[in-house]
Amino acid sequence: MQKTLLCLGYGYTARSLAPQLLARGWRVIGTAREPVEVPGVEMITWPDEEISLTGVTHVLSSIGPGALGDPILAALHDEIAAVATDLAWFGYLSTTAVYGDRGGDWVDEATPVAPTSERGNWRALAERQWQEIPDLPLHIFRLAGIYGPGRGPFAKLMAGKARRIVKPGQVFSRIHVEDITQALLASMDQPNPGGIYNLCDDDPAPPQDVLGYAAELLGLPIPAEVPFDEAGMTPMARSFYGENKRVHNNRIKSELGVELLYPSYREGLRAVLAAEDMEAFVPPAEPPAL
Repeated sequence: MQKTLLCLGYGYTARSLAPQLLARGWRVIGTAREPVEVPGVEMITWPDEEISLTGVTHVLSSIGPGALGDPILAALHDEIAAVATDLAWFGYLSTTAVYGDRGGDWVDEATPVAPTSERGNWRALAERQWQEIPDLPLHIFRLAGIYGPGRGPFAKLMAGKARRIVKPGQVFSRIHVEDITQALLASMDQPNPGGIYNLCDDDPAPPQDVLGYAAELLGLPIPAEVPFDEAGMTPMARSFYGENKRVHNNRIKSELGVELLYPSYREGLRAVLAAEDMEAFVPPAEPPAL
């Protein structure tokens, strides 16, 4: 049987993963809210069109839950449960927000889930609900902040709208999308149902350091620091600063054999800059607010 991946939510991570699988001869199916054509990928406009699990061997669910819960669980719980034993692998993209605020301390996959934000609570609930489906070959991936081509800080810097917001002691973990991709591929190659993996790099760092390094790469002045309490951030943006932790990634190395392509933001940002054509970037007349 041809290996077939169903991407429930054909987003940023799926767009990085799919070409790797297509090159291996896999069939890839993806869902999107609006009609879209992707070379080599069978796209389904969902929920307008039905999702069929016939012939699917692998599933990647990346649609985030909200106040009403996980939309995939709400719509397809029974259908997925019915074919659970036929699936070789099921991946759920969660978030390190399930660990909550740790005051800058380290966490790993054995650290108890203790969300301190609304979105963390939603994710923790979704994880438990996926774990309750009998015989589902579930693999949970708790992602740190994702970046990569098209998701770097360079456009904002060149538009003159980037701000170095400083909250003393604050650090964030992050992960380049290509390292997410290689971890998912490694997991598909050696499934371990019930496995939980943190996906992050080796270097939790203050956000102002990351932005400053990006400015240096562009040869631009480093933006002035803005104290957190004076930043005038949206409630959602402020919520991210309400969680401060350092995330271990030892399990993807020891169990999956992953060797990070970008062990810190320094290597990652250099790669993003090389992938983005900054010379052709023209700042908009009225750059959007951050």
